[in-house]
Amino acid sequence: MPARSPMKRLAAVGTAMALGLAGCSSPTADSPSSASNAPKPAPNTSAPEGLETFYTQSLDWEKCGSVIECATIQVPMDYDNPEGESIELALNRRAVDGATGNILVNPGGPGGSGLDMVSSTVPSMFSDDLQRAYNVIGFDPRGVGASSPITCQSAAETDKGRQENLRAWVPEDQHEIIESAEDYAADCASNTGELLDHVDTESAASDMDVIRAVLGDAQLDYLGVSYGTFLGATYADLFPQNVGRFVLDGAMDPSLPAAEVTLAQAVGFEKEIDAWLASCLESGNCPFTGTVEEAKVQLQQFFAQVENEPMTASDGRVVPIIDFVNGFILPLYDDASWSYLTDAMNAAVNDGNVDIILSMADLSADRQSDGTYASNSSDAYVAIDCLDRPTDSSQEAMQAEATELMRAAPTLGKYLAYSGIACEALDFESTGKPEVLDAKGSNEILVIGTVGDPATPYKWSEALAKQLDNATLLTYEGHGHTAYGRSNECITKAVDEYLIDGKVPEAGTRC
Repeated sequence: MPARSPMKRLAAVGTAMALGLAGCSSPTADSPSSASNAPKPAPNTSAPEGLETFYTQSLDWEKCGSVIECATIQVPMDYDNPEGESIELALNRRAVDGATGNILVNPGGPGGSGLDMVSSTVPSMFSDDLQRAYNVIGFDPRGVGASSPITCQSAAETDKGRQENLRAWVPEDQHEIIESAEDYAADCASNTGELLDHVDTESAASDMDVIRAVLGDAQLDYLGVSYGTFLGATYADLFPQNVGRFVLDGAMDPSLPAAEVTLAQAVGFEKEIDAWLASCLESGNCPFTGTVEEAKVQLQQFFAQVENEPMTASDGRVVPIIDFVNGFILPLYDDASWSYLTDAMNAAVNDGNVDIILSMADLSADRQSDGTYASNSSDAYVAIDCLDRPTDSSQEAMQAEATELMRAAPTLGKYLAYSGIACEALDFESTGKPEVLDAKGSNEILVIGTVGDPATPYKWSEALAKQLDNATLLTYEGHGHTAYGRSNECITKAVDEYLIDGKVPEAGTRC
């Protein structure tokens, strides 16, 4: 899950770079309820009343790449009115000979494409053992990518918006921001229609149970990262009896209100900036000098300069502070990328060259070199996030939140404030609310938390593991967002043994 931002939300990043090996501090133990030699439950296509047609539809897999197959299914747009309009979900899979089952995946966001995860990320993220054991199933959640997507503005309009130097914390800019947000929301409503009110996470989780049924699986095996942990926990709470082996990596805490989510992320990124600056100062290539605290003051001063005088890239595009911060924050999701951030900031500060930062901002927004956008991830993020978590959009509340964010996170806090403007402009009631999800009666769920995770702070993984009725917490002692596929052999071994063999790590295992 990315940090919340008032204009274009910061995009979630999932990389799969292998880091140095480290040993686990605890062995693993067998879980009798999920051991691999236990008999598989019989296929379960039983459907909630009124959903029989959806649960019993057939999948028609067709080749859509050298090793990828694709299919579509239908789900109700509104689960409270299943006889009304239906929408299409796009699925894909990597099928392997000898696979013992299916595993559904979600890359986060909200707004991340499961299709892209399966086609592009899985080969480097999943171990060879895991890829041999499972058919890996991807899907674009409702409103995302190829699944009845939310559509708001054109690529040209998106580019124009990204180049406007509008600062929500500056009173004279707020009126224009509100007008822009209202125009954006009107375009979303006009181009998307009624679906815009039904892209909430609970509906997406209900879609996952339809996917389970049409796959012919009695229980769903699942790996979700970042926002995908919230989607997975929501599914587990709705359908605990259908939970198979669940991995929730980089967990969200579903009990937190929106303001507390933003504050925790702001503090998390502030800490990660300190860690990056320490690395930067040791590199010999850092544009800042002195102690970490002195370097951070210099960084803040440079941000203030960009606020007042936006930079211009070699392609002529203006890079105002919000887009600059979007690019700056991207490498903080993975400590393997810190050297790239150092290079980017050295170019920006010492040479006035913002091209690397802009390329990172483009990557976070899924902008292609030809000026098109490969996905609607930013649009989907706004709609899903605003539906899931009520936001107090009163001027008094937003100002108080901004003050607290700037106090707790003086480098980035102001840039994460005023998210209520976008939600207010969309003008629909949030259907979700902060609440504990306990998934009472489910099989054991594996929650993974990274101690230095800025986007989903470690305390959220601790909280989710405690809230779930039957969960084990696995800890990665490192930096960056999420752990599986980008941390160390200890994490890989623990996750693989759980998913493939049903062995749950011993409580308190740290890697």
